[in-house]
Amino acid sequence: MFLNSREILLKDGRKAVLRNPDPDADAAPLIRHLKQIVSETEFLLRYPEECNWTEAQERDILSANNADDMRLMLVCEVDGEIAGMCGLNLNRPIKFRHRADLDIGLQKRFWNLGIGTAMLEALIEVAGKRDVMQLELDYIEGNARGRALYEKLGFTEVARHPDAVRLKDGSMRSLVFMMKKL
Repeated sequence: MFLNSREILLKDGRKAVLRNPDPDADAAPLIRHLKQIVSETEFLLRYPEECNWTEAQERDILSANNADDMRLMLVCEVDGEIAGMCGLNLNRPIKFRHRADLDIGLQKRFWNLGIGTAMLEALIEVAGKRDVMQLELDYIEGNARGRALYEKLGFTEVARHPDAVRLKDGSMRSLVFMMKKL
């Protein structure tokens, strides 16, 4: 799914662009971005060594996302660099079409600039135009920053899946499910 690019003003005065990824230009930078963000926090669902697909595979993933009317992926570019990415996944089965889920990842050095809010607001806007009635997401227990962002945008906790995540140190974390009615 495509979305017209949009410029956002960051809290530090710089400008950023929210746009669809370009499979050819963004495949390698997005792999690097993903490895970077998963190395900066334990609150994402992968470790860096699990991000081991090739640039060609990433190009195929990005092309498929862009061509799929039920998925939207956006990147946020700041000063020519990918700072964050987010996605909206609409449900295909008729009984679930009123629901969609979203995800987000942002490099730590770009935190607190308004990027996360802008990315999620863009996804919420698109979902509303697609007759989605309910947005859903989950996050790993302990992610207070993520939770605060989601609550600010109107998401509320609806359930917890205990011990759904096992970290390398053996500790267990719940997945917290949140929902926002549109």
